[in-house]
Parts: sequence; structure tokens; C-alpha cells
Amino acid sequence: MKEKSFERKAELFEAALDEFIIKNFEEASLNHILKNAGISKGTFYYHFQDKQALYLFILESSAKAKWEFVSNRTKEYTEDYEEKDIFEKFKLQARIGVEFAIAFPKYYQLSKMFLKEKGNKIYEIAKDMLGSSTEKLLEEMVEEAIKNGDFKGKFSKDFLVKTISYLFVHFDEIFYKEEDFELQRMIKNLDHYVDFMRGGLGRSE
Repeated sequence: MKEKSFERKAELFEAALDEFIIKNFEEASLNHILKNAGISKGTFYYHFQDKQALYLFILESSAKAKWEFVSNRTKEYTEDYEEKDIFEKFKLQARIGVEFAIAFPKYYQLSKMFLKEKGNKIYEIAKDMLGSSTEKLLEEMVEEAIKNGDFKGKFSKDFLVKTISYLFVHFDEIFYKEEDFELQRMIKNLDHYVDFMRGGLGRSE
């Protein structure tokens, strides 16, 4: 996407979001999105290469909004948050993630629809795009946790980042049933998942 803003950009974003939360990527209609946004194809193609570029932009915007929400909420726990080990930080972030889902239900619906893209090319393309920025943030957390002695000493930073990143990326492949998307159940599953990580990677008390 070209960085230059344009008239009715907000309308395009909302129209695209509304389309992608009720239809999968293939079924979503670009013509329908443009009609609802009230913009021409010429304007659209000046800023986006195609429907895929728009879809990836919506996903990336959702991910950024979530990270900003989580970052701002963790600041409210500053003293308590900084004293926690990395595993407790993961748990707190998961709870704040649920708060985000309640505050921004459309983004939550988008994430649920995205998970249904598994097995499709667009899923892998999006995962590659989103994974790089997520891994950088995780790497910073792991570096700090190593300094604080949160992990067993035998594990390298590279091993920890790759392992934890893989576990989080594939969480939804383990808990994929409809009832697993109930928010309180999701928190419980994430808590247990993090405890599982702690058992293998965390230092012995």
C-alpha cells in the first residue's frame, strides 16, 4: 500500500473489515467493498495492488491495534508487570488480549475468520508477514527474561525465541473447536499452555 492517504480511506477500511469478518478471503467481493466504501476502482488500485494487499493491510492494522492496546494496558500494571517473570507476563498479556476482543469485537471476528483460512495460500502469506514483527517483539522479551534468569541456563536465546514463537503460532491448531473461542475458556487454555512452557523452559524454583 502507498503511504499517501486518500479521501474515503476510513470508509474503505470499514467496508473491507465488514466484508472480511463475514466472508472468507476467496468469497469476499472487492466490488462489494468498493461500492460500500464509495470509491472507484481507479482510486483503489492507485493505493493497493489487489484484494490480497487490502486483506493483508487489514490484518496488519488489526495486529498493530492489538499490540498498542496490550502495551497501553500493561503500562497500567507497570510496577506489578515489571516484577513478573516472562511466563506471568504472557498470562497477563493473554488476559489483556481478551479485553481487546471485548473492546474491538470486529477485530476479534476477523481473527476467527482468519483461522478458518488454514490450508489456503493466503493463510501462509499472512502468517509470514505477521510473524516477523511478532517475533521481534518476542525476542526483546526473551532477552530481558534471560537477564532476569527466567529460563534454564542451557537454552540459547535463538532456541527460546524459535520454540516459544512456534508454540504460540500453533496454539490455535490445538484449540480450534468452537467452544475453545469462548473468551474465558481461551484464558484458561492459555494459562495451562504457558504453565506447560514454564515446565520445560523455566528455571527450577
